[in-house]
Amino acid sequence: MTYRDSLKPWAIFEYLPDGESECVYRFRTRTEADAFTTLLRQGGRNFEVVFDQPKPQKIKG
Repeated sequence: MTYRDSLKPWAIFEYLPDGESECVYRFRTRTEADAFTTLLRQGGRNFEVVFDQPKPQKIKG
């Protein structure tokens, strides 16, 4: 995950028919993500809002 992605930790994932999931959008706040998910679900597809914060990396030194 890039630094830019870490600034937007709320992600919308789409569940695909083959059992996998794909991140389709990222947001700074859960409120924005929930509102956009409501619009996306009107198309009949399956979406989920998740908090997707990157794991801290150890600095070698």
